[in-house]
Amino acid sequence: MSAQAQSLVQSVDWLAIAPPTIAAVVGLVVLVTDLFVGDNRKALLGWVSVAGLAASALMLLPLLDGDRSTFCLTGDADVCSYTADRFTLVIQFLVLGGALLAALLSMTALKDADKELPEGEFWFLLLSSAAGAALLPASRDLATLIVALEVASLPAFALVGIKHGDRKSSEAALKFFLSSVTATAASLMGISFVYASTGTLYLTEIATRIENVDDQLQTLAQAGVVLTLVGFAFKTAAVPFHFWVPDTYVGAPLPVAAYLSVVGKAVGFSGLILVTVIALPSYADVWGPALAALAALTMTVGNVGALRQQSTRAYSAVRLLAWSSVGQAGYLLVPIAAAAYSEDAEKAIGSTVAYALMYAAVNLGAFAVAALVARTKPLNRVSDYRGLYASRPLAALVLGFFLLCLAGLPPGIIGLFAKVTVFSAAVDAGLGWLAVVMAVNVVIALFYYLQWTTLLFRAPEGEPETHRVPAPLTAAIALTAVLGIALSGAPQLVLRFSDTGLF
Repeated sequence: MSAQAQSLVQSVDWLAIAPPTIAAVVGLVVLVTDLFVGDNRKALLGWVSVAGLAASALMLLPLLDGDRSTFCLTGDADVCSYTADRFTLVIQFLVLGGALLAALLSMTALKDADKELPEGEFWFLLLSSAAGAALLPASRDLATLIVALEVASLPAFALVGIKHGDRKSSEAALKFFLSSVTATAASLMGISFVYASTGTLYLTEIATRIENVDDQLQTLAQAGVVLTLVGFAFKTAAVPFHFWVPDTYVGAPLPVAAYLSVVGKAVGFSGLILVTVIALPSYADVWGPALAALAALTMTVGNVGALRQQSTRAYSAVRLLAWSSVGQAGYLLVPIAAAAYSEDAEKAIGSTVAYALMYAAVNLGAFAVAALVARTKPLNRVSDYRGLYASRPLAALVLGFFLLCLAGLPPGIIGLFAKVTVFSAAVDAGLGWLAVVMAVNVVIALFYYLQWTTLLFRAPEGEPETHRVPAPLTAAIALTAVLGIALSGAPQLVLRFSDTGLF
C-alpha cells in the first residue's frame, strides 16, 4: 500500500460510535425480519426495537470513562468528525431514552390501530431517525452535522404521514416536509458560504479561521453564519419557523408527536449549540442578539398560542401540548443566547441541557397520559380530561404532576429548578430584559397549565369509563413519573448531567 493511501486509512473506534450504530443496525434487522414474520407475530418487532434502543442507551455507560474521538485527520489527531465527550453522551442519553419511551407508546398505538399502520416500516423509520438523532451531538464537522440532521428528519416525515388514507396525517406530513426542506436548503447554502470563506468543514478549525477571513469574504461569511442557523432554528420550532408544529402534532400518531416534541428538539438544540459555541464563538455579536430575540418571540408566541386553545375543540389537548412545546423552546434558547454574552459559556450551555432533560421526562409523560385518554376519547379534547381522577386516579395525579413541572410549580420541583437555572443564566449574562420577558411568560403559562390540572379533579360528566391499560403504556407512564419524582427529590442530579465538558 502506498504511503499516500495509508495516510487516508482511518482506524474506527467502534465503542465510541456504538450507540447510533446499534440503533441503525437493529432498524435494518427489523425491516428484514418484517418480511418473514406473520401478521399475528408483528408485536415481536416492537419488542426487538425496544430492546435495540435499550442496548444503544446501555452502550453509553462504557463511554463515561473519558472523551473518545474517531474519524480524525491523519495529520492532526485533534481534528475529528466524531467525538463522544460529556455533552455528546448527555444528549445521546436524552435522545435514546426519549426514543425508547416513544417506542413503548408506539407498541400500544400500533396494536390499537389494528393493522392500519405498517409495523415493520414504522419501527424501521423510528430506529433510523433515532440513529440520526444520536449521531448529531457527536458530529464535529458541518458535513456530518447536516447528514445526521437529515437522517433524523427524513424518517420523521414518513412517520408523521404513516396513517394510510388519513387526510389529516398526509397534510401534516406534507407541511412538515416542505417547511423542513426549505430550512435545510438555507442551511446548506449557509454551510457552503462558511466553507468558501474558511476552506474547512471542521468546527474547531472554522472557529480559528473565520476570525481571519479576507475583507472581501467578510459579507459571505456573515451570510453563511445567519443561513446556517436558520435550519437549526427550524428544528427547534423557534418562531417564525414554528408554523408546522400544531398541525404536525395533531396529524401524526400520538407517539410520533411525543417523539418529535422531545427528540426533534434535542436534535435542533444540540446542532445549534455546536454551530454557535464551538464553530462560531467569534460571531457571538451576530448570533447572540439574534437568538435572544428569537427566544423572546418564541416563548411569547408559544404561550399565547396555548392560552388561546378552546377546551371543547377537537384535538385541543394535543394542540395545547404543541403550542406549549413552542413556548418551552423559547426557554431552551435563552441560555444559548446567554452564552454569547457570558464569560462562562459552558455554564450557560449546561442550563439548556439541564432544562432539556427535565422537559424530556415530563413532556413525554404528559403525552403518555394523553395516549391513555385517547384510547377511549379519540378526539382528545382538553374537556375530555374532566374528572379523570374519578376513573383513573393514578393517571390524573401523574398528569397533574407533569403539568405542574412544566409550569414550574411545587411539587414539580424539577420544573421550578430548571426555570431558575435558565433565568439565572440570562441574568448572569446581563440579559435582564430577556429575564423579564421569561418571567411574564411563566405567569401566562401558569394559567393554562393550572386550568388543565384543576379540570382533572372536577366531578366527571356521566359515568367514568375504565378499561385495562396495556403493559407498554403503563411502563411508559411509570418510567416518566419515577424519573420526574426522582429528579424533583434530587434536582442536583440534572445539574451534574449538565456539566457538558464541551470546552
